Amino acid sequence: MPTTLFVNAAQTITCAGKGAARRGAEMQDAGVHAGLGVAIHGDRIVRVAADEVLRREYPNATEIDCDRGLLAPGFVDSHTHAVFGAARFAEQELRATGVPYMEIANCGGGIHASVRDLRATSSDQLLALALPRVARLAAGGVTTLEIKSGYGLTVHDELRTLRVIRELQEQLPLRIVPTCLGAHEIPLEFRDAPDGRTAWIVALEDELHPAVAREGLAVFADIFSEPGVFTIEESRRILLGARAHGLALKMHADELHDGGAAALGAELAVTSVDHLAAISDAGITALANSHTIATLLPATMLFLGTGRQAPARRLINAGIPVALATDFNPGTSPLTSFPLLLTLAVSELRLSAAEAWIASTVNGAAALGLAGQTGQLAEGFSADLAVHAVDDYRALPYWFGERLCREAWSRGRACHS
Repeated sequence: MPTTLFVNAAQTITCAGKGAARRGAEMQDAGVHAGLGVAIHGDRIVRVAADEVLRREYPNATEIDCDRGLLAPGFVDSHTHAVFGAARFAEQELRATGVPYMEIANCGGGIHASVRDLRATSSDQLLALALPRVARLAAGGVTTLEIKSGYGLTVHDELRTLRVIRELQEQLPLRIVPTCLGAHEIPLEFRDAPDGRTAWIVALEDELHPAVAREGLAVFADIFSEPGVFTIEESRRILLGARAHGLALKMHADELHDGGAAALGAELAVTSVDHLAAISDAGITALANSHTIATLLPATMLFLGTGRQAPARRLINAGIPVALATDFNPGTSPLTSFPLLLTLAVSELRLSAAEAWIASTVNGAAALGLAGQTGQLAEGFSADLAVHAVDDYRALPYWFGERLCREAWSRGRACHS
């Protein structure tokens, strides 16, 4: 197997350092260099050094010319819902007229609309729809991708969704991390039935999570912990039950209202709490005293038209590791251009460009429990790289909306070219 050299970059951003989440001032150190190249062998980075050093040490290597572009770690998109059927165009117009998200959901729209659609869509159709979506994410430089279930809301359809995600893992070169989100909502058929809420929670505990664990269909279990969806007490019960079956934990937390979910996530030491636009002071304090990652989804809040965002600067200043993700989904964030998140991070969340890069790589990896494997250009790490048609790491968030990723590799295999 030949060694491959990535050389002739105008700039290389390594994000190199410890194989763990970065906090506070650590997020400012993105490792930006000129004249630095990368050598990979198989699926691993074996050397990071000046171009001339690499050529001297590996005289028989194949070279990939970065053509004076930006050489960077692949993005880690740690929160998506990429397996779904139809888009939900009408809801955007409803929100524009002032109808709140939860009101749309309570009338059978929102998540429930996607549930009805997914249940009526075959697994083959779901796979065929998901493949080009994931390809579009890869075309923005994403090399590691989390995908959740959550639009089935029956044991059968949740398992079916996770098997589609497994098919994606088998067919695509990207690293895909599956998450079971059976606790995305209370299914409508359970909502109005006597003891229906409890019945669905029992189904999650006694049927879905055990089946997921038996088949190895997911790494994480997730929950939409939000007033009007799952209460704190229900969230605690569901999460602890999932952990008992060997699943790691993530949470949709404090997205629309402060329900105390972030504090619960810190208490339970979940891997990440995601959204946080309505996080309280107590939630920030709890996260600051934990190892939980705060994953922010600024495209969602922009698309919802809320006029607010998660308090990113307060979170970073409190020493909380912040990650960024697309939340790609059919209703509230139909975004497949990961670089646009860098723009939103700088312009909406007030992060520096370096902080945005760390949040999109190292800390995204930490939000998936992968900080020791990917998210940085460093020896021994996975060969997850991208070349962008810019000559400065600050240019990617600057040219917002542009498709500037030339090529990307996940574990040494091309996933976009």
